[in-house]
Amino acid sequence: MENSTFLTEFVLSGLTHRQELWLPLFLVFLVIYLLTIVWNLGLIALIWKNPHLHIPMYIFLGNLAFVDTCLSSSVTPKMLVDFRHESRTISYSQCMTQFFSFVIWVTAECFLLAAMAYDRYVAICSPLLYPVIVTNTRCICLIVLSYIGGFIHALIHEVLLFRLVFCNSNRIQQFYCDIMALLKISCSNVSINYLMVFIWAGLIQLVTIGTVITSYTLVLFTILQAKSMKSVRKAFSTCGAHLLSVSLYYGTLFIMYVLPTSQQAGDPDMVDSLFYTVLIPVLNPVIYSLRNKQVLESLRKTLKKNSSV
Repeated sequence: MENSTFLTEFVLSGLTHRQELWLPLFLVFLVIYLLTIVWNLGLIALIWKNPHLHIPMYIFLGNLAFVDTCLSSSVTPKMLVDFRHESRTISYSQCMTQFFSFVIWVTAECFLLAAMAYDRYVAICSPLLYPVIVTNTRCICLIVLSYIGGFIHALIHEVLLFRLVFCNSNRIQQFYCDIMALLKISCSNVSINYLMVFIWAGLIQLVTIGTVITSYTLVLFTILQAKSMKSVRKAFSTCGAHLLSVSLYYGTLFIMYVLPTSQQAGDPDMVDSLFYTVLIPVLNPVIYSLRNKQVLESLRKTLKKNSSV
């Protein structure tokens, strides 16, 4: 420790060292990022402009689109810049800021997906009580709590990171400032950091996944009791998109931050990281929109109205 030099900047390893791939990858991820922004902000605008979509289900969906936009924007722009610059450096303050922002949106999305599962449970299992139980006010309260939960979770890890000294090696084996990669290059005792990652990531996933599983187990029982095939198809149509999104998102997070092997691997699994930081934000608006008749109908009416002006 005495002979170590305190580092003021890091070097991100990026997705690949092969320079001939940097330009093609830059173009691919630039298109993906632009689609992420356009599709998610377009979905938010569509919900905003159509009063009949101002109900809890679509308020949740609009906020999910907002979180996906912020999540992708916390990682992708820096990755795109690094494809065009060989140095790939990031200052200490920028790294901490990126990490803080990233954790807020990742955690908020976990809570939002759980809230959306509960919303679907009430809508299918107690349709007559749905307007009373899931009001717009309660919906907004759950959304605000999701953001607060994300902020608190990020703050806990950020404070613990500030106590660490980074020395000797400044190379982060990742394309963004991920906590697991940062802990591996610290010359301080990081046991408490690893413990907090395991406890908080595990607790958040336990609570949110537990809510999702419980909600959809009760939904399944309700579907099995339904005598009308129309009701069954409607239930699957309503829940299918959310189940797909939940499976993709929680699956990758669980592998990255909860399984013990994720701490012991020699290199972080960049495929998993890429999947939930870049690909899921662009897939979510497509998954939800293509399977939602009200969204598609609202889109058709909006386009028709604009074309006639």
